[in-house]
Amino acid sequence: MPTGSKIRGPASRNPRLAAELSLRPDLYRCLAMRVLVVEDDPMIGEAVVAGLAADGYAVDWVRDASSAELSMGTHSYSLVLLDIGLPARDGIEVLKTMRARKEDVPVLIITARDTVADRIAGLDAGADDYLVKPFDLDELSARARALLRRAAGRAEPLIQRGALTLNPATHEVRLHGGSIEVSAREFALLLALAERPGSVVSRSQLEEKVYGWNEAVGSNAIEVHVHNLRRKLGESIIRNVRGLGYTLE
Repeated sequence: MPTGSKIRGPASRNPRLAAELSLRPDLYRCLAMRVLVVEDDPMIGEAVVAGLAADGYAVDWVRDASSAELSMGTHSYSLVLLDIGLPARDGIEVLKTMRARKEDVPVLIITARDTVADRIAGLDAGADDYLVKPFDLDELSARARALLRRAAGRAEPLIQRGALTLNPATHEVRLHGGSIEVSAREFALLLALAERPGSVVSRSQLEEKVYGWNEAVGSNAIEVHVHNLRRKLGESIIRNVRGLGYTLE
């Protein structure tokens, strides 16, 4: 990143938030859809992770190509933010390896390389979007939401499931038009179910969406969140398929 350049957005506008998130890495990983950030610059990485966490994403952060490939081999991600200028191995190599392995997770390149040739190379290597540093974190979040919508096969910003409406941008939940207050983890679980209508989602898959690295997960944590959501939204909103998992009615 060029000297003196800055990333602007929620974290930079709220130093207390950035400081709290840097001291509490567990907060990065407790919220919604899981994102992998591959960025070797500590300042940029911290700002991006803090901004995404403030927007409700669960975030894992690695700083080199080998760690990125290991993470993607052991965890399921909804989105990857990939820097090109990584130590030892170029980010484009990571991207090409991903696509050669038929990994279809959306990839947003974040880089200081701003020539047209660089953008073409990144997109042709398999990136879904390309964002040049310095950038505003609000724009990064908007691009992330657009990529996630596209990956889910929808264009509209709201997710409608019967009388239930979810807004991933604001984390608002509405039932029959009325606003329902839910926690960050409850929203993450509800979103994971809503993104797969008609499908049964296992407890381990839900834990993967809601929790991150090095975070203790109680044996009945998912059941507690489901119980709370049923209490707020109605007993029939989430159905338990015995031995398999949960589905949204």
